[in-house]
Amino acid sequence: MAKIKIILNGREVFATAGLTIYEAAKEAGVDIPTLCHHRALLPIGACRICVVEVNGQRNLQAACAFPIFENMDVQTESPRVVAARKLILDMLFAERNHYCPFCEISGDCELQNLGYRYGINHWEYSTYRKPFALDATRKYFLMEQNRCVLCQRCARACSELVANHTLGLRQRGAESMIHADAAIPFADSTCISCGTCLQVCPTGALVDRRSSFMARGEQSERISGICNKCSVGCGIHIVTRGGNVLRIEGDWDAPVNAGLLCKSGRFLPLYEEERERIAEPLLRGKNGLEPVGWEEALQAVADQYNKTDALGKVLLASSDATNEALYLASSLFGDGSMQLLSGAAPNLGDKKAGAFSDLPGSDMMLVVGANPVQDQPVASFLIKRLVDQGKRLLVVDDEDNGLSPFAEATFHLKDIGKAVQIAETLNRVTVLYGVGLTDKAAAVLNKLDTKACFIPLEPGINTCAAVKFGLNGSGKIAGAKVLYILEGELNVNGTEMVKKAGKNTFVVVQAAYASELMNKADVVLPSAIWSERSGTLTNTEGRVQTANQAVEPLGEARADWEILAMLAHKLGKNLGTSFKDISKRAAKQFKGKEI
Repeated sequence: MAKIKIILNGREVFATAGLTIYEAAKEAGVDIPTLCHHRALLPIGACRICVVEVNGQRNLQAACAFPIFENMDVQTESPRVVAARKLILDMLFAERNHYCPFCEISGDCELQNLGYRYGINHWEYSTYRKPFALDATRKYFLMEQNRCVLCQRCARACSELVANHTLGLRQRGAESMIHADAAIPFADSTCISCGTCLQVCPTGALVDRRSSFMARGEQSERISGICNKCSVGCGIHIVTRGGNVLRIEGDWDAPVNAGLLCKSGRFLPLYEEERERIAEPLLRGKNGLEPVGWEEALQAVADQYNKTDALGKVLLASSDATNEALYLASSLFGDGSMQLLSGAAPNLGDKKAGAFSDLPGSDMMLVVGANPVQDQPVASFLIKRLVDQGKRLLVVDDEDNGLSPFAEATFHLKDIGKAVQIAETLNRVTVLYGVGLTDKAAAVLNKLDTKACFIPLEPGINTCAAVKFGLNGSGKIAGAKVLYILEGELNVNGTEMVKKAGKNTFVVVQAAYASELMNKADVVLPSAIWSERSGTLTNTEGRVQTANQAVEPLGEARADWEILAMLAHKLGKNLGTSFKDISKRAAKQFKGKEI
């Protein structure tokens, strides 16, 4: 990109053409304060905190929205600029009831930080003139209008990022309020509780219920991880304090979701998980399952494994296991029967593989046999906001589909030819398909080979890797002598599967939570959950990403790969001596994909 010269606070700076003053200053290491601005949102210049003095301009200009030009002379902290910012802050503090000692976000508040920066030590104008509404109807977070500065970040995020359009402004002037739909309680609105508005709020207007008053920013730690609620593979930050997870936030730098999360990824792991954890290995004895050490539990599994031939070994694997665990599992049971509990999207052969980053450059999005609104919500956010921008969308599905209201047309699978005919008139098409794609429909899609890229919307979590490692077999459970169920965190209704195996089958359950499977298990191996393990996961695009351990495992629980590595060692199999070694071997078996 071409560079142009500007004068920034008396210093010559060469900045990329097309940037705003704010962006050019940031590039040059100069901090310009903002309040309504957010990196993920379009600038609107509403709060005026970022105003700067531009030589030749009569009025102060909003740095977030004013583009740079050759030889522009800008002052970012001149007396005139500082006076204007102090006036704006005085008015903002007077507009609502901003009494910081009572506010949950005191210490991390952007408005409060600006007050300290510009020496606001008293109220210049009268405040606390009237109470404002508090909406606590939502389960996961609340809206405290007394703390709102009307920056509109929440409403803009709801529209621009999530394309849900629930939030907006009502009334005018001093009576302006953020509202949901037609000014109804949030719990009764079209809000989908994705929490994006919560994460972009600069003050204590939107507050997470669970982590309120638990820790200031400097008191907590943020660990990068990967969401394990679907196959999109959203990047997250796990916020912890004292070994406890406080909340989950989206990672604005994550390549897949760019900060977006859905309700399942942000709130459900902390608010809704009520199942009993398994904290120690269990071995069935005369009195049922009894706690034992890892050595005894693994030895019992090894003894049965060693005296069973290949045909008698069956592995049932959930797709929430890490790449490392899937590699070890396939190595241990590859000569037997391996099945994936979640199933997988059809294999379309050598079709051109696509990624979510291809969506903006497509002339049309064609969704076939998949319902991302239900199964991969963040993917649906990406699709819906492109529809808002004018992109075309067609849906082909025999079931009720959450994207149908946003599509220009919806077809049954038997009529997929009509959708393909429309797509053939365009230059670039992205096809997103799921488990509902039939063989006949797949054959019709072949007509788009030259102009389309294809993104599978896999069920489960790490399904792409599981298929690559050969775990999506179709062997029979009946007659199994050793049945190893790699359940992980899924709630598998495996009672019928165990019945198929027979009464004499030796059943091993590797799981994080207690379930009905334990009633049939001979050995139970406690597995660490998403926040307690490190490892790599492969998302539905085939992108390999790293999840980092945030807290210690509960009791004697171990990471999924670590349990299988200990079992491999007990069996005398050299499948890797450390996590790094196992990761390298998994990557090599993963046909060269880098982990």
